[in-house]
Amino acid sequence: MMRSKTIWHQPLTVEGVNAWGRRNMVAHVDIAITEIGDDYMKATMPVDHRTTQPLGLLHGGASVVLAETLGSTAATCCVDVEKQYCVGIEINANHIRGVREGTVTGTARPLHIGGRTQVWEIHIHDDRERLVAVSRLTLAVLDQ
Repeated sequence: MMRSKTIWHQPLTVEGVNAWGRRNMVAHVDIAITEIGDDYMKATMPVDHRTTQPLGLLHGGASVVLAETLGSTAATCCVDVEKQYCVGIEINANHIRGVREGTVTGTARPLHIGGRTQVWEIHIHDDRERLVAVSRLTLAVLDQ
């Protein structure tokens, strides 16, 4: 039986990756990694008073926080953290659909994993699997 190839530098658990999000913005908006596949990572974020704008819609900035958190976390999992780390250098987002309640789920997949840069695409969907936003995140891979 052939074992599938993973992009991750070392074995990961959802619990272990979620531990990185304590005591920072990730915890404040309740982002949680929910699934780690061989070449993707998923996370959820509630649509509530912390993540909506005055009209009651999911704030575009909150969608970007989810996208950058997810892409940066996934990128970091692709490098040897004893030797390197990843930092975002550019992010964009297209907001497709408004959301007023529930939970949004982001899925990050790599477009490029290089020695000095990485590029990730993040799709965010609502509870009904409708596309809410698409984001692309470019990260620098830096030496410790």
